[in-house]
Amino acid sequence: MTVTATSVGESDQLEPRIAPGARTWARRLVRLVPAAAAALSGLLLYVSFPPRTLWWLALPAFAVFGWVLRGRGWKAALGLGYLFGLGFLLPLLVWTGVEVGPGPWLALVAIEALFVALVGAGVAAVSRLPGWPVWAAAVWIAGEAARARAPFNGFPWGKVAFGQADGVFLPLAAVGGTPVLGFAVVLCGFGLYEAVRLGLERRATGVVRRAAAAVAVLSMGVPVLGAFAARALVSDKAEDGSVTVAVVQGNVPRAGLDFNSQRRAVLDYHARETERLAAEVKAGKVARPDFVLWPENSSDIDPFANPDARAVIDAAATSIGVPISVGGVVERDGKLYNEQILWDPVKGPVDTYDKRQIQPFGEYLPLRSLIGAINPNWTAMVRQDFSRGTKPGVFTMDGAKVGLVTCYEAAFDWTVRSEVTDGAQMISVPSNNATFDRSEMTYQQLAMSRVRAVEHSRTVTVPVTSGVSAIIMPDGRITQKTGMFVADSLVQKVPLRSSQTPATRLGILPEVALVLVAAGGLGWAVGAGLRGRRAGDV
Repeated sequence: MTVTATSVGESDQLEPRIAPGARTWARRLVRLVPAAAAALSGLLLYVSFPPRTLWWLALPAFAVFGWVLRGRGWKAALGLGYLFGLGFLLPLLVWTGVEVGPGPWLALVAIEALFVALVGAGVAAVSRLPGWPVWAAAVWIAGEAARARAPFNGFPWGKVAFGQADGVFLPLAAVGGTPVLGFAVVLCGFGLYEAVRLGLERRATGVVRRAAAAVAVLSMGVPVLGAFAARALVSDKAEDGSVTVAVVQGNVPRAGLDFNSQRRAVLDYHARETERLAAEVKAGKVARPDFVLWPENSSDIDPFANPDARAVIDAAATSIGVPISVGGVVERDGKLYNEQILWDPVKGPVDTYDKRQIQPFGEYLPLRSLIGAINPNWTAMVRQDFSRGTKPGVFTMDGAKVGLVTCYEAAFDWTVRSEVTDGAQMISVPSNNATFDRSEMTYQQLAMSRVRAVEHSRTVTVPVTSGVSAIIMPDGRITQKTGMFVADSLVQKVPLRSSQTPATRLGILPEVALVLVAAGGLGWAVGAGLRGRRAGDV
């Protein structure tokens, strides 16, 4: 067949033509895909957290994150990591703005997402290395370690481990605490991506492909097998006998009271619920507890300075006839303390524990002058900074050693471990979540306590002013819990334990080891990059 010039021109006219502007928009849309995937995978990680029990969604979340970052330059990876952090932390921490508005919430997320951005750059750097899922998972844990320490003494809320209270990986908390548990989940997620990538990859063959396949399989298999092996460390058997504990949730007024009246009402509510419990014990409806645990801020009126508050607590302790741990706000030597007070029904207050890890912008105000210049209302909310305690808090209550971890402290590895190494046979996490209304905050914090129970193999009680209060077995199971914004009490016989898990004994060492692995991987990646550039220059 002979093709003429005319027929060629006619053929060209029949072919669809893409305008230059359309091609530009198509390229832009393609570039937006990784950004959208980064943000959506962060959102997927959020959905894996309580109150939902979709813990397994953390694996595809990190698989997509690995896909987005693998082979990227550090600048692009910073941006993608930041988007992942926003997708995760914006919905996770929305409760921080319940009382103070969106400003502090958005500022907190913007700062915390910077850590995730740096992790994104690190993951991208090590993604070119052999066995990259291991290095990348270690980089994530290094980022969590940094977030737990800075700024303002850290904010570890949102550790991957805290989303795994219902998951198969939970027993790993007893092996190496939250760092090992989180590392296993992230490693499994990156391994999942590597397995999918290799399944779709056609170019890699021979030794390289087999080695990469082995890394992918091990990245998924070792964490799962390790979790099943670690179940031998999880037990709810009593080692030092048992005690019957009562957790009291007095509730708070919903509306209509000014601040001072509400503080007094909260104390009265907890005393009233304790007296109601005492009446049920006397009637034989409920087992007599060996001691009673009240929440944080159950007496915001200082009972040492206010005789009327002291009289209310004395009456409650006398009615139940056993020691009570009371959460009070106490002023001593001109300093304010968030304090747990051991109140004996005969002797009155006999021991105290002052909260050591106090909450920035809630219990003390960093950068007070700067924040006051931005919004004077914020400084008015924290008129006087709380002071920090200096010693672990372990109360001896009817012969049992009860470690106190007040609310926000449950997010920090060191505060919980110090009580166990100081002899605690069980742990209490008195909290006050009333400020955050019916948000997910209380469920996120409850999940932390479940992880801590397994991490240290201790019964954990969670008395909360307005809910959800709970009793948690050493294996992480919730055996009883209250509703929100109701007055209630929980009474149960629980085991006392004194043995220490590997996580308790090792303390910070697993985290240090993983940070060193991350540093080694980053060093290797940077060195390889520099050598590659020099070779290119030659």
